[in-house]
Amino acid sequence: MKNPTLLLVSLLFFLSFSMASAQSYLELYIEEGLENNHVLLEKNIELERSLLALKDAKSFFLPTLDFGASYTLATGGRSIDFPVGDLLNPVYSTLNQLTGIAFPQLENVSEQFLPDNFYDARFRASMPIVNTDLIYQRQIHEKQVVLSEYELKIYRANLIQDIKLAYYNFCTAYKAIEVIQSSKALVEQNLRDTRSLLEHGKGLHSSVLRAESEVENINALMIEAESRKRNAVHYVNFLLNRPTDTELIFEEHQADSAELAILMSGDDLSARPELLQIQTVESIQETVIKASKSFWIPKFNTYADLGSQSFDWVFDHNSRYALWGLNLSVPIFQGGRNRNQIYRSQLALRSVQTQRDLLADKLALDLQLTKNEVRSNEAALRSSEKKLVSSAAYFRLVDRGFQEGTNSLIEFIDARNQLTQASLQKTINSYNLLKSLAQLERQLATQNY
Repeated sequence: MKNPTLLLVSLLFFLSFSMASAQSYLELYIEEGLENNHVLLEKNIELERSLLALKDAKSFFLPTLDFGASYTLATGGRSIDFPVGDLLNPVYSTLNQLTGIAFPQLENVSEQFLPDNFYDARFRASMPIVNTDLIYQRQIHEKQVVLSEYELKIYRANLIQDIKLAYYNFCTAYKAIEVIQSSKALVEQNLRDTRSLLEHGKGLHSSVLRAESEVENINALMIEAESRKRNAVHYVNFLLNRPTDTELIFEEHQADSAELAILMSGDDLSARPELLQIQTVESIQETVIKASKSFWIPKFNTYADLGSQSFDWVFDHNSRYALWGLNLSVPIFQGGRNRNQIYRSQLALRSVQTQRDLLADKLALDLQLTKNEVRSNEAALRSSEKKLVSSAAYFRLVDRGFQEGTNSLIEFIDARNQLTQASLQKTINSYNLLKSLAQLERQLATQNY
């Protein structure tokens, strides 16, 4: 039994490793950014707050139980006099004479209104029966949760796009450094050959100066490319929330023609979270209008008390009590505030609808502009690829002629510059197309993360 188990574990480990290795470094960086980005973590916190607010709104439909107690000490104040002695003492005197029984004489009583040494302790259970405000508040909080979810999706989509663009900038600089290094080797070799010719009396001093100038130009291009690479690395690491000097791994990327065709044929913006978000805002405003128009519906709730009240902390069957009741509230006149609230909510809805139409037009325009940019970058890439092929062929011919003495140094430098520029332009156009595709994915909401 041990061998099959060991074989199964090894197979599962191999499969998991293969799946992990199948992911590109860019995908791994995107997952890391989605997991560690500070702003995204804050958006998740806001979503949790919205869920808690929804729980609070639902809890208002449940019964509530409270305990309350009061204790009162009082002296003075209004009082009521009971002339008990004046009323009963003459009667008792007559009875004493007739019966010979000594009835006591009573004194008049004065009882104050304020209770002294009095306590009241009770449990109160209450529950709403009819309250439209609670219903609409729950609906609004449910939609606010959806609103927070769309806000989270919007930032996720923007973060994915930013990581892709930053990584493509890094790849552009990385490939540019490779091209410049290749050219640098050529111009340095040319400088050594030119100096050797000058030392043997077959060259010109001006040729050496020109070769040295080309070396310096290549060094300047190298410094610029390395600076762009460092900046791109810092920005990618910033988006991933890790130390800015952390090394990035270069990975060759090329545009997929099939994916490109699918994206260019797409024009459905209904899945854009921005549109869904503002539609949710519109739905919230419509719910607010419904709530405002329901002001005339009475509010009805019930309550029950179970407690004890008495003087001198007495607790017995006479002090204990139970109480049940109903509350009804009907608005009659509130100075027109309800009508003003309805109109205010309608104005807010009209404003949101205007913003929705404006956003739809803007997203449609952005999509068309992005598609135009993709077409332009695709054409520029095809042109640069053809130019690179011709520049490479031309450089091989000039280099051979320069070695044989049939081509001048100026022709050699010009051919080398053409090859370098063609290589750089091809690299730039290739990653410009990838960046525009990343933006098109963002426009069509087709990012699978």
